Amino acid sequence: MRENFVRVEDGSKIAIEHEPTAFGYSKKYSWLFSLFIKFDALNEDAEGYEEFLETKEALIIALEHDDRAKYVGSRMLDGWSELYFYAEDSKGLDTIVAHILKDAGYVYESSVVRDSKWDFHYKNLLPNELEMAHIQTADILELLEEEGDALTQEREIEYYLSFSTPTQKERYVEEFIPEGFTFKDEISSDEFANGIAVVKDDIPSKEKLDENVTKLYESVKKAHGFYEGWSTTLVDSKES
Repeated sequence: MRENFVRVEDGSKIAIEHEPTAFGYSKKYSWLFSLFIKFDALNEDAEGYEEFLETKEALIIALEHDDRAKYVGSRMLDGWSELYFYAEDSKGLDTIVAHILKDAGYVYESSVVRDSKWDFHYKNLLPNELEMAHIQTADILELLEEEGDALTQEREIEYYLSFSTPTQKERYVEEFIPEGFTFKDEISSDEFANGIAVVKDDIPSKEKLDENVTKLYESVKKAHGFYEGWSTTLVDSKES
């Protein structure tokens, strides 16, 4: 399943889609094929949005046909949608794209360069540690909604942090817990021996949780610890 997250660079937000299975193809494909389409895919209300999504999937299917290339992700910014593929060789890719995009009337540009080490992928499409935490937040919220939680009621949310030593843990509790969060308990498990849970009451929205996770992540890094995730109680919408 593709992963979506937002990255901030030079004050601008970049919406990124990443294909986690891309790693399995790095030895086979060494050419980076970049496709820039003039369409603001960040605006779901834009005219032609659904048609663009269909066109995007058609491009992926066509370029991946016969294992010619592998879709590794996309970036959306400044009114452009950037699609990235790694291919076995550089020949024939533009012909496939032109057949689909010109007929659909899109303005686009493309380029192909050798990138056998997948440098572009690692630097620009792979989520970092904090971005992975935000992806996990979206996954948890989706699971809660699937179980019937409307995510409109405030409830206690537990966040988990771990440390390499008891001293690091104690120092964090004394000095680094951000305002608004409360220490709840110490945690010892097979996964980590020096863990803690901190809590904060909130309505579990993606925006609010991303903000809280970022605060905790930044604070725990200052104490040389690790952010481990969060959990909360399920609220049945039928009971609310």
